[in-house]
Amino acid sequence: MTDVQKYAQLVKDYSKDSYLKLMRTPMKLLSHPFIVPGAIYPYQLWDWDSWLTDIAIRQVLLDNGGKGEAEYLECEKGCILNFLEHADEDGSIPILVDGNHEVTFLKEGKNAHKPCLAQHLAFILQQMNGDVSWVSDKLDILERFIDWYRRTSKHAPTGLYVFLDDTAIGVDNDPCMFFRPDSSTASIYLNVLMYKELRAMAYIFDLVGDEEKSNFYDLEAAELKDAINEHLYDEKCGMYYSADVNLRDRNPDVFLHRGKPRHWDCLIMRIDSWSGFMALWAGIATPERARRVIEENMLNPNTFFGEYGIRSLSKLEKMFVNWPSSNPSCWLGPMWGVANYLCFRGLVNYGYEDEAKALAETLITVYGKDIEACGEMHEYYHCDTGEGINGQGFQSWNLLVNNMIAYLEGHVPVEEF
Repeated sequence: MTDVQKYAQLVKDYSKDSYLKLMRTPMKLLSHPFIVPGAIYPYQLWDWDSWLTDIAIRQVLLDNGGKGEAEYLECEKGCILNFLEHADEDGSIPILVDGNHEVTFLKEGKNAHKPCLAQHLAFILQQMNGDVSWVSDKLDILERFIDWYRRTSKHAPTGLYVFLDDTAIGVDNDPCMFFRPDSSTASIYLNVLMYKELRAMAYIFDLVGDEEKSNFYDLEAAELKDAINEHLYDEKCGMYYSADVNLRDRNPDVFLHRGKPRHWDCLIMRIDSWSGFMALWAGIATPERARRVIEENMLNPNTFFGEYGIRSLSKLEKMFVNWPSSNPSCWLGPMWGVANYLCFRGLVNYGYEDEAKALAETLITVYGKDIEACGEMHEYYHCDTGEGINGQGFQSWNLLVNNMIAYLEGHVPVEEF
């Protein structure tokens, strides 16, 4: 048995018990069973955490012969129903719901649930062979949620979406958004999620037989894909970036500008963040663009590619650090399992199978050694040593390593919508 095989087995054994720690029964403001990220968030239902953790747990259940699937299905459905039941009148949905305290949008900020709720629902419906009956009466809430983004966050000149502020953006302290003015960043992360969200909406309405709405969301997705490729891909660097939309209005009465007003609607932000690789996960990039993104950026050891996985920020960026932090979590260099999983999926999508397998082996080894040493996983890892940095007891989307193991072993892994 090789070291990778040993650690893969250790991860699988750990995961069979560990996922049970993430399931919660109804409590206070959460009227349905749900999933938490791990011991450090004992009562909290989070937006993109619950979605990606669900995909991982489905793989664990598959590897375990489906044992416990019926009970777990209620937790899956509960994640969706709990969020929908806490939708505001304007269509916004919380980033998290704290089952032990109060519903919150992280009130100091303006942002809402990231656009992954329809994707999560679509994934569950795929597991249920398209049975929409349990949620069909709440699809209008989901539509209002998407419309909230369209009304509050869409930048009309580019067709891209912006975060309203830098609160709980997912990639917490990404310098493209962190400490920047409100509604100023068309984040590649946000726009890729929205593209997939619109695709998921089209799928859901196709299931319920509403062809008009399905076609509408398909068209919206296609238009956003075009906008991402037009405004967020940089031919100079062969990379997808976020863009600054915080530009002064064109004003023909301003003497300095009227002779040659700007002909651009945003300025690309050449800050090398892992989130640029999400365009490969979503299938947005052309094959040639994907080749450049992968070969010139993702697999470049001078920037992203390290011995212990893909760095969350290029080590050539002045902001690069491996410091531990929480609220916000540090995405300025450490290796995050979720980022590496989505990069892995991007490699698979574009035929880089050997590179995908090598990345899987790296993650298996990092997690296996952590379990061997500490008995559990950390939230993120030092990109130069492989040591866990912060959040010991965080299982969550780290369990996606099981999906990578399945691929490495020649099986068809459970995949996100």
